[in-house]
Amino acid sequence: MVQRDELVRYLHELLQVDRFCDYAPNGLQVEGRSEIRRLASAVSASQAAVEAAAAMGADALLVHHGYFWRNEDPRMVGMKRRRFATVLAHDLNLFAYHLPLDAHERYGNNVQLARVLGLTVQGRFGPDPELALHGELPAPMSGLDFAAHVARCLGRPPLHLAGDGSALVRRIGWCTGAAQDYIDAAAALRLDAYLSGEASERTYHAALELNVQFFGAGHHATERYGVAALAAHLADRYDLYHRAVESGNPV
Repeated sequence: MVQRDELVRYLHELLQVDRFCDYAPNGLQVEGRSEIRRLASAVSASQAAVEAAAAMGADALLVHHGYFWRNEDPRMVGMKRRRFATVLAHDLNLFAYHLPLDAHERYGNNVQLARVLGLTVQGRFGPDPELALHGELPAPMSGLDFAAHVARCLGRPPLHLAGDGSALVRRIGWCTGAAQDYIDAAAALRLDAYLSGEASERTYHAALELNVQFFGAGHHATERYGVAALAAHLADRYDLYHRAVESGNPV
């Protein structure tokens, strides 16, 4: 068991929240009961995730994508009202960490994705803060074979932009979520490939013209692992019951 305010302080320090200028507030977004014994985690604070947390009797829901995004409609109506009504009705604490969770050196989305894919981390790159990682595959393989490897590891085939895909991939960069435009920085590092969660129309042309194989492996699929790893750490540290909520989001 842990007191809510102690957990707020611990996560703020662990994830170095003050380093980041983010698109939404990081930390406790909705205050619930003061004592936390049961913890749910999910990539996003969707209605389904909130209801699953409530059904398991959770005291807190820890997510990567929370609420209060910059420039969103501030009115409490429709979908937003339903979500908040459920959170408040069940006295749930909602914790959300966006960029700090992407970047963390142990529990972050990018380092956890490397673990799942078996990639060796050699450094960081990208604009400040440097969220993207680069490293190497255990052994060089063709782009087509690496796409199959990603599909096996993540449970969904990636979008693969690479001409015929026969060129070998050894050095690769990656950044989870919607970080497709880091492909320019990957090319500047002379990486063979770059992997992110999403692709834009322009990504196709960039991959061909920069000669960097691109893998769009899914926003949700690439960001499943950080929040689950962080929640498991909290469960171990504070002797909490934890359950990860999986949405099956194909995007």
